Amino acid sequence: MSASEAARDTLPPRGLGHLSTTIPLALLFAGLIVYASLYPFEGWTWPSHLGWLEILHLPLPPWRDRFDMVANGLGYAPLGMLFYLAGVRSRRFLPVGAWLLACGLASGLSYAMEVTQQFLPGRFPSALDWILNTVGAVAGATLGALLQALSLIDRWQATRDRWFWRRSRGALLLLLLWPVGLLFPAALPLGLGPSWSRMQDQLVDWLLDVSWAQGLLEWVSDIPVPEDRLPEPVEALGTALGLLAPCLLAYSVTRPGWRRVVLGLGVALLGLGATTLSAALNFGPAHALAWITPGVTPALELGGLLALLALPMPQRLAAALGLVVLALQIVIVVQAPADPYFALSLQGWEQGRFIRFHGLAKWVGWLWPLLTLGWMTMRLSSSERMPPLPTMAA
Repeated sequence: MSASEAARDTLPPRGLGHLSTTIPLALLFAGLIVYASLYPFEGWTWPSHLGWLEILHLPLPPWRDRFDMVANGLGYAPLGMLFYLAGVRSRRFLPVGAWLLACGLASGLSYAMEVTQQFLPGRFPSALDWILNTVGAVAGATLGALLQALSLIDRWQATRDRWFWRRSRGALLLLLLWPVGLLFPAALPLGLGPSWSRMQDQLVDWLLDVSWAQGLLEWVSDIPVPEDRLPEPVEALGTALGLLAPCLLAYSVTRPGWRRVVLGLGVALLGLGATTLSAALNFGPAHALAWITPGVTPALELGGLLALLALPMPQRLAAALGLVVLALQIVIVVQAPADPYFALSLQGWEQGRFIRFHGLAKWVGWLWPLLTLGWMTMRLSSSERMPPLPTMAA
């Protein structure tokens, strides 16, 4: 048997590979939309001024907000594309049927969310939002059909098989979620994870009205909140580790070589871009780069140097080092106090137009290090190796 045949035999069946990837991604994205549509899940009440049929009727809003219109249009485009790919790649639907199914499911989900918002006093259901969501879903499904017709999805699958470990889906999803977590204001640049000051506020909010947990509430409230700024070397280390962690995650599913260089550069660009976008959204485009202080620059250089030194590491060693890096980063971020700029950023998210994305980005940012710890533990426990690269038969 040739090397190319042996490598091909180690890969999963094509149909199963696509089915197991696109359907969970579509369901996950749908869950994120439900979360963003109904956040903060408080104040549920029956709209007494509306009857059963009136609840199903969506009014047109008396105002137009360009930001909301663009967000509603773009937000459902990935969902439409994922629904289409999940249908057509499962080989259970013809392309036309998959397109109709994707558009119908996405539009139906949007309508259900708008109707459900009738029961949330802080949300404003709108027929315009439903229309824009549907238009975005149609555009996304059409884009998915175009990608499928041009065989670009097959090419991506072949490229992924050459670049990544067969069970790399979890790592790739975490890498995609990493910049989403960075959009939420962080206590340290690139420092994902909850600081104790924020965790304490969240725990107090959860336990405040729980009668049997008042003792736990007092214990949580009595834990002192860090007030003094971390030493500059510790802050710099936290930022450097924040850049190194996703690089090690990528290395743990990729062969050593030039592919890791490309992934490392891509991770760095994603991190810098997401942090810059977060600063621009909070303080305005003129202050987009204000987060790059004199102390941040050497920290980024240190993180880049460590990522460069880790390039030749075996995959499992990269996962092991990633566990240490993430654990240390969590310890640093937990002790980081909320400085005035951090508090101002949070106020902009919690009271401004970012309220829809506040909970989603916050939980991604808080849970990303923990989820990555779990995935790297799984990667470290697996002895499966990547198959050899296909070679030309003699």
